[in-house]
Amino acid sequence: MEPAFMAAPLILAGVLLASGVAKLRHPEDEAAWADLGVPAALRRGWLMRLHPWAELLLAAALLVLGGVLTALAAACAVILFGAYLVLVARRLTAGTDASCSCFGAPEPITWITIVRNAWFLLLATVAAAVTWATPLFGGPLAALGDQWVWLVGIAAAAFTAVLVLWHPASAGHLVEAGVPTIADRTSSKSGTVAEVDPAEYIRTRTPAVPVMLADGSTVNLRQLAARGPMLLLAVKENCGACLPVIDAVPRWRELLPEVAVRFLLWPAPENSGLTERSEPQSLHDPYFYVQGSIADWATPAAVLIGADGFLAGGPVSGYDDVSAFVGDIYESLHGVRPDV
Repeated sequence: MEPAFMAAPLILAGVLLASGVAKLRHPEDEAAWADLGVPAALRRGWLMRLHPWAELLLAAALLVLGGVLTALAAACAVILFGAYLVLVARRLTAGTDASCSCFGAPEPITWITIVRNAWFLLLATVAAAVTWATPLFGGPLAALGDQWVWLVGIAAAAFTAVLVLWHPASAGHLVEAGVPTIADRTSSKSGTVAEVDPAEYIRTRTPAVPVMLADGSTVNLRQLAARGPMLLLAVKENCGACLPVIDAVPRWRELLPEVAVRFLLWPAPENSGLTERSEPQSLHDPYFYVQGSIADWATPAAVLIGADGFLAGGPVSGYDDVSAFVGDIYESLHGVRPDV
């Protein structure tokens, strides 16, 4: 067997190693699995805890085992990556604004996600086809030599690294550790916005794009924000990860009376079960003007809009980050950290 093909299980092991470590650093939860479309029967706490360790064990097997043992491991990898591909493809083709935590932190599912997972599946298939011929102990590592075909393996590894590290444009801040610093402190007395250290957060103009209120009227987002600061919560009804955010909205509104906490929804008012016709009314963006002008975030997401026509913080994505973001806003107003 050509040594170039023997690089496939090694690259695949690297992918599984990176994925497992990332999931240990950013543990998955049931809401994330539900958002991805994982069947309810599989959304078990023990399975979520076992998931990263299973990926790490599979990586070790692909590295150091050979013969029938690593062939079985590679077959498991084919099933695993095949399932990953089916899940993300179904969510993308269904037109839902879902995200995946393939490498720890959530990121939007795009066609790059599909290409990446298809490549991983191809690597797993090649690995299953070639590893049976490797030494029982030592596996692919013992089978590879120092021939020129290593260049092929290096090229494949580089391509894999690009697919792993390439995040959708403008979504990079969604996968960074921590919560973006709020550059504005909203005054509880005047509703105005006072700048703090501008180096911590690059403020941009609030998009002057049309959005629809729940009563059917159309307003300019920047002009609407001039009435007072707004916290926009981008959620979807069929997004499992959004449920904790939706449930927390009454509590956050009570916590932040100085800020208009509004749902940002994509369907028209008459087509959404989350439509709120009493103030603060929900905002509806059926043509994705708001998201397209700010960032391609994964739901749930939150962005703070200042009354001075500039973004004041965010966007952040995922319940934990949104909740912490609400805490940041409260702390900037009152100087203490709330229990959110």
